[in-house]
Amino acid sequence: MTTNKSQSSNMILAFLTLLGVIAVVSLVGFFMLRKGPELIQGQAEVTEYRVSSKVPGRILEIRVSEGETVKAGDTLAILEAPDVQAKLQQAQAAQEAAKAQSDKAIKGARKETIQSAYEMWQKAVAGLNIAEKSYTRVKNLYNEGVMSAQKHDEAEAQYHAAIATEKAAKSQYDMAVNGAEPEDKLAAAALVGKAQGAIAEVESYLSETVLIAQADGEISEIFPKLGELVGTGAPIMNVSMPQDMWVTFNVREDLLAGLTINTEFEAFVPALGDKSIRLKVYYMKDLGTYAAWKATKTTGQFDIKTFEVRARSEEKIEGLRPGMTVILRK
Repeated sequence: MTTNKSQSSNMILAFLTLLGVIAVVSLVGFFMLRKGPELIQGQAEVTEYRVSSKVPGRILEIRVSEGETVKAGDTLAILEAPDVQAKLQQAQAAQEAAKAQSDKAIKGARKETIQSAYEMWQKAVAGLNIAEKSYTRVKNLYNEGVMSAQKHDEAEAQYHAAIATEKAAKSQYDMAVNGAEPEDKLAAAALVGKAQGAIAEVESYLSETVLIAQADGEISEIFPKLGELVGTGAPIMNVSMPQDMWVTFNVREDLLAGLTINTEFEAFVPALGDKSIRLKVYYMKDLGTYAAWKATKTTGQFDIKTFEVRARSEEKIEGLRPGMTVILRK
């Protein structure tokens, strides 16, 4: 009888123990499996611009290092471009030749040529004077009936020939004094302008061998090493602009409630000791079908797309660096 009571007590105790275990497991499962707050992970980003050159060359000098802060106008690197230097010398030589031609056209003939033309003109003038006097005498004698018509005609012809000779000599002298034709002078001046334009073009390429910071920023990455060759447009370094920083979140559309343009919200940065920051949404765009998105389309449900949400702080956040994680609780 005692044995039966003992067995019954053991069974009751085991049953109560099982109920207790089930109750504990149920409570633990309830607290552990209940849905907590959604965490949306974002990343801090900044605007960057890439520094490159229009001309190929060799890295002669790099004046900055990664992580260094630069100001607009600072010299970042210098390239060596002997090909461009040679082109500049060629352009300068072409300019000198064109200027010499222009000066010659404007100045006119040499002094010796002008003097020779003048003397020829004076000789023609003297011949014209003699021919005119001779013709006048012959004409008077012819009118008196003393000179024959043949002699009169010969003197008249010589006189007209002397007039033509004098005019021709005068034209040659004027041409020597005046120099080239106006059209020739304009053409020579145009060649000078063309040569000057070629020099300006080469000098513009030469200025590209000195790489200048276009805006304030921080050197985030330098690609080539000292002495390496770089091609046209090849990236030489990246400059980030910490003053233009934002945070990008990829948010499922079922979590977009409360995230609209100009909406402000609180987030925290784990790298800064869970520092709380306040951000304002300024950009939203769906990532498209090519992006990662969660398909939940079953009976009564729909496919959930992902949106890119960008937000920035209206105040500078000390210590926040590009690439740091930013968490948003929903």
